[in-house]
Amino acid sequence: MDRRRSRPAATGRSTLESPTPGPRRRLVAGARTGSGAPGHGPPERRPIALSGTPGTGKTSVAARLPPSLSPVEVGEWAVAVGAGRRSRGGVTVDLPLLGHRFAAFHRRDPHMVYVGHLAHLLPIPDVVVLRCHPIELGRRLDAAGRGEPAERAENVAAEALDVILLESLALGRRVWEVDTTGRSPDSVARTVLRRATHGGAPRYGRTRWLGDPAVTAHLLERTP
Repeated sequence: MDRRRSRPAATGRSTLESPTPGPRRRLVAGARTGSGAPGHGPPERRPIALSGTPGTGKTSVAARLPPSLSPVEVGEWAVAVGAGRRSRGGVTVDLPLLGHRFAAFHRRDPHMVYVGHLAHLLPIPDVVVLRCHPIELGRRLDAAGRGEPAERAENVAAEALDVILLESLALGRRVWEVDTTGRSPDSVARTVLRRATHGGAPRYGRTRWLGDPAVTAHLLERTP
């Protein structure tokens, strides 16, 4: 996973397929808020980061969230606010600038859900990390033809090693893991919507991919 590059959602292919074809269904958002002070009006809604290894289904899930959450892909948003530039095969994001000036950029062009494998690196306290069993993730990436074989193998290894989860925790984020393995985008979107609108206690640590011997064998097979 390149820590500066983000694929634009408009050109990426969905890698989280619904078992029954049909139109995308957008959900309806409730109100998730921060702790407002008495006498100072209603509390401000807090944004969340929707992150995860490439192929876990972020774009497909974000497309099913309600428009009121105005989900935006981090790379596209970075270009819009002047902290990214389009380059061959994606967007190069100036992550230090985007992080340093996030509050100002957010006020200028606010969104409630920031989407992408870089989203958890932004100064957003609440992070939803999409997970996927590495073997299924490898199948999704292969089917979508995303990147070179070595890049796909790197993403599968990053998922097996909990890279994004550990980065999020190291940054002090409140983290909710959502396992997308074998689930439809609509089902995952409903779970993400609950987290985005109602919060709740952080929930992570239930995905232990390296505890599955098949995962270790799969990683060895994909190692160049």
